[in-house]
Amino acid sequence: MDDRLSSYSGCNLCDMELEGDVNPDTDDLPLRANTNHILVRHYVLDLTVHFDRQVISGSVVVFLDPCSGDGSKTEDNSRTRADEKAGFKDAEGSQESGEVGSFRNVDIMEDGTKALGGAMTRMEEMPGAEHPSVLWETNCEGDFTLVLDSCDLDVSKVEELDINTVSAMSGLLPEATSEESGVSSLNPHSAFVYNLISMHSSQWRERHKLFLLCSRAPAAQDGGSLRFHTDGWSLQVRKKGVASPQEFPRALRICYETRPTGGSVRWTKDQNNRVCVYTAGSPINNRALFPCQEPPVAMSTWQATVRAPSECVVLMSGEEQAVPIEDEDTRFSIWNYYVTMPMPASTFTLAVGHWCQVKADISSPSMESGVMDRAGCSKAAKTKAQDGGWTEAECLSGLGSSTSGVVKGPQLQTGRDEGVSELDCSGIADDGISCSHGDYPCRFTEQLARSQWVIPHRVFGPVCLLHNAQMVLKLLPQCLAAAYAVLGVHPFPRLDVLIVPAGFSSLGMASPHIIFLSQSVLGTGSPGSGENSLSLCGSRICHEIAHSWFGLVIGARDWTEEWISEGFATYLEDIIWAQAQKPSLQETAEQSDLKALLRWRRLTDELQNSEEALQILRPNTENTGQVSESGASIVKHALNPDKAFMQVHYLKGYFLLRFLASQVGEQQFINFFRLFVKKFHGQLILSQDFLRMLLITFPDMERKGLTLSAIYAEWLDQPGIPEWLYERSAEWSQARLVEEVKAEVVKWILLSQSHQGKGRKRKRMEPKVNYKEVTSEQLVMLLELLLEEEELKVATMRTLQRTYNLQNQDAEVRHRWCELVVKHVYTQAYGDVEHFLVHEQAMGVYLYGELMVQENSKQQALARHCLSLVQEEMDQSARRVVEEMVL
Repeated sequence: MDDRLSSYSGCNLCDMELEGDVNPDTDDLPLRANTNHILVRHYVLDLTVHFDRQVISGSVVVFLDPCSGDGSKTEDNSRTRADEKAGFKDAEGSQESGEVGSFRNVDIMEDGTKALGGAMTRMEEMPGAEHPSVLWETNCEGDFTLVLDSCDLDVSKVEELDINTVSAMSGLLPEATSEESGVSSLNPHSAFVYNLISMHSSQWRERHKLFLLCSRAPAAQDGGSLRFHTDGWSLQVRKKGVASPQEFPRALRICYETRPTGGSVRWTKDQNNRVCVYTAGSPINNRALFPCQEPPVAMSTWQATVRAPSECVVLMSGEEQAVPIEDEDTRFSIWNYYVTMPMPASTFTLAVGHWCQVKADISSPSMESGVMDRAGCSKAAKTKAQDGGWTEAECLSGLGSSTSGVVKGPQLQTGRDEGVSELDCSGIADDGISCSHGDYPCRFTEQLARSQWVIPHRVFGPVCLLHNAQMVLKLLPQCLAAAYAVLGVHPFPRLDVLIVPAGFSSLGMASPHIIFLSQSVLGTGSPGSGENSLSLCGSRICHEIAHSWFGLVIGARDWTEEWISEGFATYLEDIIWAQAQKPSLQETAEQSDLKALLRWRRLTDELQNSEEALQILRPNTENTGQVSESGASIVKHALNPDKAFMQVHYLKGYFLLRFLASQVGEQQFINFFRLFVKKFHGQLILSQDFLRMLLITFPDMERKGLTLSAIYAEWLDQPGIPEWLYERSAEWSQARLVEEVKAEVVKWILLSQSHQGKGRKRKRMEPKVNYKEVTSEQLVMLLELLLEEEELKVATMRTLQRTYNLQNQDAEVRHRWCELVVKHVYTQAYGDVEHFLVHEQAMGVYLYGELMVQENSKQQALARHCLSLVQEEMDQSARRVVEEMVL
């Protein structure tokens, strides 16, 4: 057999050993997909949500594009191609292409046995698979193996589709296909799919209709059922006698069902105790939702049909607002979404629940769900969907597709709200930089998008939070317009925001077209709490909006470089929020320094209490971005439970950007951001791409000795804190807003000392003290400084609580207050601690540890009690960490 072809066989990799001690069960996340052999270009999902069994069932159809014999892609439709056009060189001076090469540390093998530890050597044989697991590895007979990332899925069937039966595909018969494509006139199936994938982006509507029709084609008669095999991390598929990816079927349908315990989705109840399910931003991404290619280089588009109970709303990554179609036979609604920008499968997001749309004219926090149309849609079309969907003629005419009728219904919030028109957008000038990404309908080239300050947006949540969530609806136009002023064209055409259940493990999560927000960023609902939470809510919204540019439309090519997403969003949230608030330049600078000091304190505390290996922003150092010959790799530390709650990539990345801004000037740095976005939107990047362009744009930096290798050594490849940060933190500590806080802290310390020796027999009048009004960030700083005091008297704690109305402040302030209550055993406020742990689960994990470490029986009982109240709804990772502390 040809050696080149035999190298594709999964069984031929069984005897290869991995270098290093890698155990993805406990620390590293394997990305198993062989993306250097073959790529998924498009997914068509057909899913049904079953709340009674807590599963999602259905199928995914994958449209495949093989790599040529030398390992390169056959069609330039991936964002990584643009790296070649950028012409950057790596640290050793070699050409850095968008097609990732091989390196000696082959991290994950396609056979899934030798490197995955004891737990992964057991291979599961799913119903419908022809070969026992023992024989799968040895009886491949040189056949090519398609490897998809998958776990916790029950796969029942994998079949090749007979797209010759789709009459609409006749126009895509090959006329002159290139040799590079591997398509010949003797293989019309492959030619059809190749030409379908290659259709110009201007024909995207027709292409999506054809994808949908093909997804409904019957199985091929000549061996349509394929051999497949699952292990703990992958789905592997073969066709007998097919030895290379070029010969492999181009369209497969995988029928499967998720499991209730699958890590990609959360089955839980919302704040109204109604069932819901959503993709929770799990470390394993979406592989427990559908079989897919997880490596970020596997850029693809998708369309999805989701069936859910009629009373539910389905929100998803999708470019147009969906209007549900009612299936009167099943009492389910059918929702259709699509995307035209190729993106990693990990960005696919789904939320199904009894959500209601937040309206600006809500007058009462208690509304029945029937008061408003669910999802803000007009009455859903009472279309009878028979036998799973629409006819070929309906699809081609636009009926039943996700593109028809979806813009009907109520008008979304798009106007320039009060204050928005004052934003300075003068910096958004066309500098002539053209798109460098593959072919897709790009908003950066659309004239309408270039003048759209505020994209259409909606806010959803459970009924009981609709009143509190009005704050989000009010802030969104300001934040969206401010983001446009800072970064330019909005990468996505619309935005939904969902207030997720209390068990959500972070303050927010951004995905294409949809943001999840924790209820912790909202006010408590009591009078005045909304104003107190304004800064936290606005900053978090700006952080998640910033991810549209850094994290989504520009993504990290190596997931270990999280700072590219989180460091940038943390830096930009301050810039965008200041743009939205329009304070004076002095106020902006002072607020910036105060926030920097708070983040510095958080970073130093984290670095003192974490492993050094988890403190490095570029843990793969010179191997960053490299993968094995097949395209498989690992994400270092991704499954480490401690890493899930660390913020080093946020904070250290933020400080690196502040450092770079200090070298060139903040306004010049922001202008550079816009240039970078225009050049790299639609692409995947490494740290070096950003840093090299910066050094080229500002050559004085290198002349001062600030080279790429120097930045790597000081900031990216080492644990600990760079020297510049130590020096600058001393300056932040003397800023005016900080000095004001220090003066207030002195007052509280003196008050506590004045309470010394006071007994019940002699009740003395408390001294009158004029306390200065402080901002929420200053109040956080004040409480942190008081946490450093060995003792605060009960009377002082009582006065402190009353003076600042602490139980009604934002969640950041209340978190510090709860820490103070625990440290000083202020039993009268244990109710505040319980309320925080129950309602602010995204922020309360380590508060359990503080309750336990005090070795106070009442506090430990409180921790156990709070855990018993929320453990069923907690995020799985958070629950494991807390149970380890408490139980």
